[in-house]
Amino acid sequence: MSDTQSDAMDFGPLDGIIAQYAGEKGALIPILQQAQEAYGFLPRPVMAEIARRTRTPLQQVFGVATFYAQFYLHRRGRHVIKQCDGTACHVRGAGKIIDSVGAEFDMHPGETSDDYKYTYEVVYCLGSCGLAPVAVVNDRVMGRLAPKDLVQTIRNLE
Repeated sequence: MSDTQSDAMDFGPLDGIIAQYAGEKGALIPILQQAQEAYGFLPRPVMAEIARRTRTPLQQVFGVATFYAQFYLHRRGRHVIKQCDGTACHVRGAGKIIDSVGAEFDMHPGETSDDYKYTYEVVYCLGSCGLAPVAVVNDRVMGRLAPKDLVQTIRNLE
C-alpha cells in the first residue's frame, strides 16, 4: 500500500480510537498516537479521516503530525535501527558505523529498505553517552559498538 492510497484503506481501527476521545478537547495528539500504532505510520487518508471525524481542520492535523518527531508520515520497516551520532558517539566512531551500514545494506540514514524490512535513522542523542557509540535496534540498546557489531546485528534480524 502506498503512503497515499485510500481506495482500500480500512478506517475501522479509527472507530474505537475516535470513540474513546469523543467530545474531549485537546485529544488530537493521543488520537494520532493511537492511529499511528494501528497503521504503523500516519497515511494521508487516515489524517484526513481523523480531521473529518473530529471536525478539526486538516491543516491542524497535518501541522501536529509534522511538528512532533514521534509521528511518521511514511511507512517504516519492521525493524527500526537508530544510530546515535551525538557528540560522545561521534567522537567514538559513530560515523564509521553509519558508513558500514550504508555500504553493507545500501541503506543510508533516513531510509527504509525497499522490502520494508529495515528503517535506518541517525539520531543525535539516545541518552546513553557512557555506552558510546550506541544504537537502538527494535527498542534494544546496544553500546560500545564497532561497525561490525551493528552490521552483524542487522544481518541477524528476521
